[in-house]
Amino acid sequence: MSLFDLTGRVAVITGSSRGIGRAIAERMAEQGARVVISSRKAGPCEEVAEAINAGHGEARAIAIPANISAKEDLQRLVDETLAAFGRIDILVCNAATNPYYGPMGGIEDDQFRKILENNVIANHWLIQMAAPQMIERRDGAIIIVSSIGGLKGSSIIGAYNVSKAADFQLARNLAVEFGRHNIRVNCIAPGLIQTDFARALWENPDTLKHITATTPLQRIGQPDEIAGAAVFLASAAGTYVTGQAIVVDGGTTIA
Repeated sequence: MSLFDLTGRVAVITGSSRGIGRAIAERMAEQGARVVISSRKAGPCEEVAEAINAGHGEARAIAIPANISAKEDLQRLVDETLAAFGRIDILVCNAATNPYYGPMGGIEDDQFRKILENNVIANHWLIQMAAPQMIERRDGAIIIVSSIGGLKGSSIIGAYNVSKAADFQLARNLAVEFGRHNIRVNCIAPGLIQTDFARALWENPDTLKHITATTPLQRIGQPDEIAGAAVFLASAAGTYVTGQAIVVDGGTTIA
């Protein structure tokens, strides 16, 4: 059996109707997992689930829309997954928010609060909801999609970076708490990836030129290049990895 085989595993991936989340869902399904597609709107979630099922010829994916800012939506996401599949083996907290670009001196309180609530507190809520059944089975993999922004300062996405730095610490703390239950908690820290979420950065010619000029691979990344790290962390290949931040950035942070 392949170290990356996920046959029989159930994965919930937030923000999976597009971008990095969709790529993770598609690759986990390819490795045999049953996947739950979740984002705010039902239509896009159903489209992704249908595409995955069409590609694998079986009921490999279901759609459960949920707004990460609503605690009751997240509880429903967990409850409906357990009703459908009986378990959650893999939880990927990928959905995030960034409503503000600019210096932190100009951010409104509501904008800063929304960033912290959606990017940190919502992850905490969802993990605490999914963890009990993992603890009962003494098995589980939790992945938080953070960012290299959590390792750096920025004059335009500072508040977002604060939230992503907090995600690193959330993973470290929970790795300590859950380790005795054989549950692993890790972060993936992507660099600039060509997604709609990051469009404001890569569509700006000056920003794109600066980033690619200082990145050893001299390009930005694609969503599928993050999916491989997620499969690794969720599979037998990653069973001795916990509390870590796996940087996938083409070398940006070392240049």
